[in-house]
Amino acid sequence: MNTQPSDSGQHEVEISVVPKISDIGPRDWDACACPEEADDGRPHDPFTTYRFLSALELSGSVGAGTGWQPQYLVARMAGQVIGVAPLYAKSHSQGEYIFDHNWAHAYERAGGRYYPKLQVAVPHTPATGRRFLVHPDFAEAGFSALVQGAVQLAQNNRLSSVHVTFCTADEAKFGENMGLMPRVTQQFHWLNDAYAGFDGFLASLSSRKRKNIRKERTQAQGFGGEIVRLTGDQIQPEHWDAFWVFYQDTGARKWGTPYLTRAFFDLAQETLRDDMVLVLAKRDGQWVAGALNFMGRDVLYGRYWGCIEHHPCLHFELCYYQAIDTAIDYGLGRVEAGAQGQHKLARGYLPTQTHSLHWVADEGFANAIGDYLVAEREAIEEEIEVLTDYGPFKKVQIEEQE
Repeated sequence: MNTQPSDSGQHEVEISVVPKISDIGPRDWDACACPEEADDGRPHDPFTTYRFLSALELSGSVGAGTGWQPQYLVARMAGQVIGVAPLYAKSHSQGEYIFDHNWAHAYERAGGRYYPKLQVAVPHTPATGRRFLVHPDFAEAGFSALVQGAVQLAQNNRLSSVHVTFCTADEAKFGENMGLMPRVTQQFHWLNDAYAGFDGFLASLSSRKRKNIRKERTQAQGFGGEIVRLTGDQIQPEHWDAFWVFYQDTGARKWGTPYLTRAFFDLAQETLRDDMVLVLAKRDGQWVAGALNFMGRDVLYGRYWGCIEHHPCLHFELCYYQAIDTAIDYGLGRVEAGAQGQHKLARGYLPTQTHSLHWVADEGFANAIGDYLVAEREAIEEEIEVLTDYGPFKKVQIEEQE
């Protein structure tokens, strides 16, 4: 692929595309994705680490037959890897959570071919994080080269579009300055206001919401069994055997076919167990429900839930309240509870902007999408304002947060 000059003009940045993350290797990838790990720290974002993306690939959760074909971008300057990006050629819009199905239908009704498209994203993962993973010593040159490289790859192959989903707010701003179209959507996140414990969080709520949450927790914890929270070496193969059953049930109902393969959880046991918190419920000697979370340096990410027995409020307990307990125990600043779900609002999770970037080859179609995104952003901002006002927190606290 063509090279791009760096900001200094002394070296050029060369962009290449590789089909396997092993062609880059863990050292070069993680030096860009999570340089903070070099200090023996937890990565800010577990989903862009080599071990997570490699587990998706090795387990067959991405690749042939999945609609997610890896096309990893690599930026090099004077032979050194200065940036990488998790890029995929997509033959559908599943597993993205930033929805463009209507765009695809409109594009194809007009006689165009929307798929394949390019997606800069972590597959099946609606969690905010950097998407253009640039070595901290080459931030501007690396980011610019990776963005231009993704667009050039689409142009060279006559693809309809490039989509960068769940990027950071800073990336959205920089990408917009480079000509990409920004999009704002929303999720529900819980914010840790330095709470000493769950009771401290409850004290920040209105009386009615506080009573309702206590009632839900009492009801859930009285389901007739025990709830355990596991991480690291505490997680054993038997726990994945149980969770796989839960995950299959939820995946079949939500998506038709579960996104992750069984092999992914075996690899998770080997390489990702320190990044995960698994909450399980057992009754009469049998695991009956579970929720899987991933942990970053300052964020707990709620990802999957499933059950084989339905008990009142057990879903809220395992997915939302246990996540809050975990965040408080580990001193984490935020819980991201996954995509959608206004029911999270009453449980302390407030609406929060999420960001994506889009490039569309057809100028006329791009202009129409750009107009739509402006109107959508205004609607989202208004909805966030309204929902926040109806949130569970005492009004004085909401005013202080604003």
